[in-house]
Amino acid sequence: MPKLKIGAKAPQFNLPDQDGQMHDLKKYLGEWILIYFYPKDDTPGCTTEACSVRDNLPKLDKLKLRVFGISTDSVKSHRKFADKFELPFTLLSDEAKEVVKKYYVWQKKKFMGKEYMGTMRTSFLIDPKGTIVKIYENVKPDKHVQEVMTDLKNLEK
Repeated sequence: MPKLKIGAKAPQFNLPDQDGQMHDLKKYLGEWILIYFYPKDDTPGCTTEACSVRDNLPKLDKLKLRVFGISTDSVKSHRKFADKFELPFTLLSDEAKEVVKKYYVWQKKKFMGKEYMGTMRTSFLIDPKGTIVKIYENVKPDKHVQEVMTDLKNLEK
């Protein structure tokens, strides 16, 4: 399975958020960006991760880090998820599975002996030039934001 590497340009995308507004990655050049891919709205691990981002948003803002959560759920599903957990950051809908495939996070998964295709919990830290500087695989939902903040502080030194 091919995958993106540190030093590669972040693949471009233009996706709708939980309000149906489009977000083009090119528009955010000049900013630090965390793109975190997650399997499904309102499931235990995904909720833990999203709430951790929410709870740490003031610190992330101070670090000037823009966060995008991406899953293959619908805009409507994202809206319900954001409302239920008061998520004040951008959730992007990739129902066509174009972006999860560009980032190589749409992969074969196993659960209770069954194999299926799904989104791997993976994040990409992108510098202001649009270059991937860190890839987080097999993310631990409760510890991830802390790890990203530590890495960002070290990268900015």
